[in-house]
Order: sequence, then structure tokens, then C-alpha cells
Amino acid sequence: MRKPFLRVHALRLRNSWKLILGVTLLATVGAALCQRYDLLRMHDAELTAYDNGLTLFTRGRPRSSEVVLVGIDDATLQGIRDNPHYTRNFGVYPYSRNLWALVFEHLTDLGARAIVFDGVMDERGSDEGNDAALAQVVETRGIPFTLGFSVNAGQSPLPGVTPTNRLPGDAVPPAPEDLSADPFAATDDTPLAPPPDEVARALAFPVRHEGLALPVLAHDPRDGGPRRALHPVPPLPALLRVTPGFGLVAMEADGDGRLRRTRFAYAEGANTYVTLAVAAAADLLGAQRVELSPGRLRVGDRELPVNPDGSAELDFGGRWEERFQAVSVYAVLEDWARRDAHRERGTPLVPVIAEDTFRGKVVVVGGLAVGTADVKATPFQSEAPGLVKHAVALEALLAGRFITEAPFWVSLLLTAGVALFSVALLTLLRVPALEILWPLALYFGFFLVPGVCLTRGVHVLSAMPLYAGEFACLSAVAFNHMFANRERERLRESFNRFLDKTLVDQLVEQQRLPSLEGETREITAFFSDIRGFSSFSERFKADPKALVALLNRYLTRVSAVLMEHGACLDKYIGDAVVCLFGAPLTMSDHAVRACHAALAVRAAVDALRVELRREGLPDVYTRMGLNSAEMFVGNFGSEYLLDYTAIGDGMNLAARLEGANKAYDTVILIGPRTYALAHAHIEARELDRVRVAGKAEVVTVYELLARKGELSAARGATLARYARALALYREARFAEAASVLEDALGADAEDGPSRLLLGRCQHHVANPPAMPFEGVTNLEK
Repeated sequence: MRKPFLRVHALRLRNSWKLILGVTLLATVGAALCQRYDLLRMHDAELTAYDNGLTLFTRGRPRSSEVVLVGIDDATLQGIRDNPHYTRNFGVYPYSRNLWALVFEHLTDLGARAIVFDGVMDERGSDEGNDAALAQVVETRGIPFTLGFSVNAGQSPLPGVTPTNRLPGDAVPPAPEDLSADPFAATDDTPLAPPPDEVARALAFPVRHEGLALPVLAHDPRDGGPRRALHPVPPLPALLRVTPGFGLVAMEADGDGRLRRTRFAYAEGANTYVTLAVAAAADLLGAQRVELSPGRLRVGDRELPVNPDGSAELDFGGRWEERFQAVSVYAVLEDWARRDAHRERGTPLVPVIAEDTFRGKVVVVGGLAVGTADVKATPFQSEAPGLVKHAVALEALLAGRFITEAPFWVSLLLTAGVALFSVALLTLLRVPALEILWPLALYFGFFLVPGVCLTRGVHVLSAMPLYAGEFACLSAVAFNHMFANRERERLRESFNRFLDKTLVDQLVEQQRLPSLEGETREITAFFSDIRGFSSFSERFKADPKALVALLNRYLTRVSAVLMEHGACLDKYIGDAVVCLFGAPLTMSDHAVRACHAALAVRAAVDALRVELRREGLPDVYTRMGLNSAEMFVGNFGSEYLLDYTAIGDGMNLAARLEGANKAYDTVILIGPRTYALAHAHIEARELDRVRVAGKAEVVTVYELLARKGELSAARGATLARYARALALYREARFAEAASVLEDALGADAEDGPSRLLLGRCQHHVANPPAMPFEGVTNLEK
């Protein structure tokens, strides 16, 4: 069965390959255009697919060993508000900067490798001494500190400068005065505003970007207004001088507000600026500059693959709580207070924070609570603190990786592959269930392959293959339906010649169309033949046209009756008619239909015989044979001529039964399976047990007489006598059987089977057969 299966699909491929390639090309080009011009909301679909792939396949990354978060959480907001000493010194959120002086100093004491502050300090507080205290701590303790700065459309542009990266530990200009080391101390001195070129030298960063245009700091209003240029907002003068690193804190959210990707450097006027994570990584890696080119980012000795446009997707690796250890600012304050009390008053030390929590780690400080108004959405969470973006980017720069987009040709190749597989699958197999299941599978699983790629750090476009695959599916389904309609018409044309038109319509509309390649099913075969047709045709030797006219008249009359009962005309063999019941149209009552059709043919032929006799034409006495069995039906023949027919032993027996009518002087003989299926609807008698030539199997044959209930009483009496005589015959009681048969013939002298059986009984009385007696007749032809 495998070879025919492969052969059929090879033929379908040969017939459909142009269509398959055409649909593939059209689907691929259409999807690429949708991707290019964001048609049919493809970009939204791509973002959804990316998020699904990321959350399903990339979560479970181990907790970061490089980065720790310290944040203002709900415990901090509540704890400082409930502690009068803290409230008096730090105020309420947003806290005075002497809080950060204490926190940064304590983090340094606990071994922090560097501190990255996710925020800006560009507005002077109510107490300038607190700002100076923070600057003093940063300067005197030599903290590797990176501070954020923002951009604003209302700022004046900074002058172009030659930027340099001042690394932590580099000498800084002397402080205006020495402030108290007390973190809670304050001063009334207000530093003078630095000149713009000094601001530019502090904020600008050397970026080498060969072959790559950096994005320009600008704002695109959603209402379609004019694009406005953005310029850096200078930080506090006190911090500008002592802070070694400044980085841009732009959120870089996608159109739907989610954080998925980052850029590393921006341009503004004549200067270039880097993001907060890049500025911190450059200081930690000792980089004098950042080198950015299409596809590559180099910071110090660290080189990472990025996208051709200089961006990269963030590899979150899971929910932020799973990826980073987070410590409350309030816990840092409490730990400082306990350690300070231990040093000054000798109280037992019960630290709040374990000794190795920050040792050798980069600490990212910012807001964790919703109340800090720094909550953003990521693919993993609808609410996550904004500092997570900087933490993920910083970890990737130090020891991890970014997710980069695969070359467009890779996504295009995947798109073509999905389209080709989809249209080929549905076109070649033509399984209705697949026409529903495969598009659904594409819709719900189209991010699986890209998701696996995401685990390797590669983003293969997902929506483009989905769009192409769905278009290919629709095209294949449309073709299958057009093909099915064409096949229906072809079936209609093929079977109209030998099936009644209404049955052809039924055949076409039934859900299971016949297999023209062949199939095995149980059917009833019908054979009929005119008695003595050879002699019959001799009379028309001089006028063959008259013979053809008579034969056409006969065949038309017989065929019409058969087709009325649902027969499929198989063939005419001269005067013989061969037809099938139960194929190609499935019939559960094929045996009953065949029997009733045979009885109707007998009646129609009897009426025709009367007509022909009046016209002086030859008799068309017709004998019939019916047999039901499993047979192989389908188109048989050669490439030059095909014929829908059936083959098998069941067909042979039907033909033999038609011929056996001559011996028994009967009109219609049926096989045992036909009788078993139809006996409740017909009147028939068991005639004999026979062995067909070439077969050892013995079968019982029956004479079909009438529809159920239509047999006359006299005829019924003859049948009863025959049945009693047949039983005696099989018991080898030949003389008794002969006596019964003589009585039967006395009542019905025309009963051919009784006459034949009587002859056998008389023969066996005179010539006793060998015992045990089989009672089986051999049919020689």
C-alpha cells in the first residue's frame, strides 16, 4: 500500500508543483511587504510573537552574579515615614541627597564594586548643603559612580567638544572647600553654574561609529506635530565635577510602552552620548571610548554582537525578582545604623545585610515601589521597576549577551519555508482535518521556532512566516475546493453514462467520493444474457442494422430499469448486461435493490417479448445471475482506455449463476450472500449446492421468484414440495424424493428445477452413487 500512496502523491506533486511554487513566492513577497510597510498590523503581531517566545523559552536564567539592585520599595517609604530621625534628616520622598550620601558610602564600605544611579540629580534641593555632602562623599571616597542625566526639548544645545572618558580614580579639580564627613551635615555654599563647555565635556562620551548613523536625540509627538530636538539637562554643579561617569536614562520603550530593546549611543548636535549602562560598563572595563559598528559593539576588551542599526534586544531571562537580588534602601539604612552603633557604643552587631551581599558587585540604585513613578512594562511583567532595563543591559555588557536580530534573509528563508511546507502539505495530502488543524497550529505555534532561536540569542522574525503560512493555507484550501469542484464535475461526466442522473448527484454530494484508484467494498454484481443470442443474430445476417436497432431497444429497456433501482452500468458484452449495486454510490441495501431490479427487468423483458412477438421479431428471453461479495472496484484498464468495474471471485460467481439458469430452466439465480442480505424482502427457494469450476468451495444457490408477499399460493405449494424433495435427495432417499417431485410436477408441469431434480433422482435410483452422498452439483461453465 505504501508504493501506491507514494505514487499518487508523486503524481499530485507533478500536477501541482507550479501552483505550489507560485503560492510560495506570492506569500513570501506579500509577507515581506507587510513587514516592510507594517501592513495588516504586522509589527504588533511581531511584538506579540516576540514576547511569547521570550517568556516561554528564555526564562529561567540564573540570578545575576554581577549586578545587585538597591531600591526605594514600599518598606523604605513606610520605614522612613515612621522613623522620626530619618524623616528629620531625609524628609519624605523624594528624599534629600544626604540620604544618598549615606547609602553610597555604606555600599562602598560593604565592598560594592561600583554604584549606578538610575535617576537624575539636576534640580537643586532646598538645602544646598545636602548636595555638597553627596558630592564630598563621591569625591573623598573615590566611589566608582555613574549618574543618569535626562534630555529636554526646552534646553539649549551644548557646544561641541572633544570628549574623553574620565575613569574612576582619575584626578579631579580640587573641591571649593572641605565639607564635613558627617553625611547629615549641610552647607549654605552654592556652587556657581558651570559653563556649557564644561557640562558638555562631562556628559559627552567618545563614540567611534564607523559606517553607522547614530540616532538623534529628538521627540516625535504622537499627535503628528513637529519633531522637536532634545538636549541634555546639566546635573548639579557639585556632582558634575566629581562624578566620573554620566549616562543617558532614556527609557527607549516600544510603541506599546514595553521595554524590549536598547540603543547604546545617541547624537545631539556635535556631541555623542551613551546610555547609563554603557557609561557604567565603560568605567568598569577601563574603556577610553566605545566602538560601535553595524553588528558589533566594543567596550574596552569586551566585544558583543548587536543589530546592524546599532541596537539590541534585552535578554531579560525572566521576571526581575528571579534575575536580580534586590535590597531595600531602608535595609541599607538600618544596616548602617547598627554598624555605626556597634562602632561607637560597642553594642552587639546584628547586621541586616549579609557581608558578601555587595562585595564585588555592581549596585544599581533606583525606585522599586509603584509610588516612585518609575514602573514600566517588560515582556515578562506588566509592572516592573524602570531600573531593571539598565540592570539587564549592564549585566549583558559585563558578562552576558544581548539578543540580536537574525539577518533579514534568514527570516525571509524561514518565511518561504513555512509557506512552501503549508501549501505543499494541504495541496498534496488533501485531508480536510488538516485544512483546519494546520492553520490553527501555525497561529498558536508560529513562535516556537523563533522561540528556540531566542534561547541562542537570535531573534528570527515570527509574524512574517505566520502571515505567509496562513496565506499559503488559504490558497491551498481554495485550490483544494476548486479541485474538488472540478473533480465533482469530472465524476459527474464520468458516471452520467452509467448511473441515473439523480444518483450521480447523490454520488457527487456524498461526503465520501469514490476512490477511482480502487477500493475494496461489498457490492452486488448483476449479469444478464439473452437465451440463444447466437441463433438470434443469425436471422439478421442480411440486415445488421436491424439487429443493432433491436439490440439497442432491448438494452435501453433493461438499462433504464436497472438504473431506476440504483444500478451502476458496468458494461455491455454484446447482448449481456453487467452492472453493480453498491458502487460507486454506497448503498447499505445493495442486495435488496439488485433483487428488486432483477424482478423488474424480468417484467420489463416479458412486456418487450410480447411487443416483439407481435412485430414478428425474435424472442429476447433473458436469464440473470446475482451475487453479493467483497470485490475490488475502481478504474481498470490502460492509459488508452479505462473502465469503472469490479473484479474478484464474487463477479465470477455472478456470471456462472447467470449461465446456470440454462441447466435449471430458471430466470434469476442469486448467490448465498445475496440471499442472506435480502431474504426478508424477497421470495426465493434454495435450489442446490454447487461447486464452481476451478473452486473447491461449495456454495448454495437460490432461485429468485418475487418480492416478499407476492408469491401465489399454488406456486408456494410447489416450492414447499421442492424443498421437501431436496431434503430427501440430500439424504440419498432418491425414490422418496422422486415421488414428491412427481406430485410437484403434476401440479406445476412448468417448474424447471423440479424436472431437473427428478431426473437426477431417477438416475441415482438406477445408478446408486458412492456413499457418503455429497448432493453437490459441479458447474462446469
